[in-house]
Amino acid sequence: MTIIDSEDVLTAHLDALIVQDPLIGRLVTAGAKPPLRRRTAGFADLVAIIIAQQLSTASADAIGKRLTARFPDLAPADIAAADEAELRAAGLSAGKIKTLKALAAAITAGDLVLEDLHRLSAEEAERALVAVHGIGRWTAEVYLLFCTGHPDILPAGDLALQEAARLALGAEWPHDRRPTDKELRAIGERWRPWRGTAARVLWAYYRLAKGREGIVPATPVATSDAAAGRTGAKGRRRGAANPKPA
Repeated sequence: MTIIDSEDVLTAHLDALIVQDPLIGRLVTAGAKPPLRRRTAGFADLVAIIIAQQLSTASADAIGKRLTARFPDLAPADIAAADEAELRAAGLSAGKIKTLKALAAAITAGDLVLEDLHRLSAEEAERALVAVHGIGRWTAEVYLLFCTGHPDILPAGDLALQEAARLALGAEWPHDRRPTDKELRAIGERWRPWRGTAARVLWAYYRLAKGREGIVPATPVATSDAAAGRTGAKGRRRGAANPKPA
């Protein structure tokens, strides 16, 4: 499966998805043309997503700038060897320091190879990331979708995707409420192996629908891992990420 790393690939995946599920075609015709929203992939990019968990964009940016000022290369070895006081001085919380240290250790030990994640199935790639302390499922999905360009990721815990699915499915979803994470994952089986493109279409449809109400979100609106009640390794609840896709 080709990773989504260009508009041409996204268009090819979208064409295949429309053939597979005419509903997607109807959403695109209604104006839900999906943008690429691609970021670069690597340790620094995953660090940025972790930093942004449960913070405003301004606060996350400030912490990121202080961190890169102290560690210009922002390499796993730098964070693994860093004194915790240095990381606290950048504005990182104790929990995020622990997560970044765990991530750096996993990468330097060869237990996590970020460059290989796009070659794995969605489930395998997610498991590899959430095995790291502090990385929850939603954070893993955001990194895989927007940074690696993994073609088959559906962040079903995202509130905007749930609401878009409720609106888009119409009579196929005979409920007044949004589908749950579990329910949306079941619905999303119809979009394999193009779930990453389906997610982009649903986000575009969400923005379209909210725009008609005078509310146009700039980025996908996500539920936090903790608010959704999901747990990661060792039963710890995870924080949410606030992605800033390009």
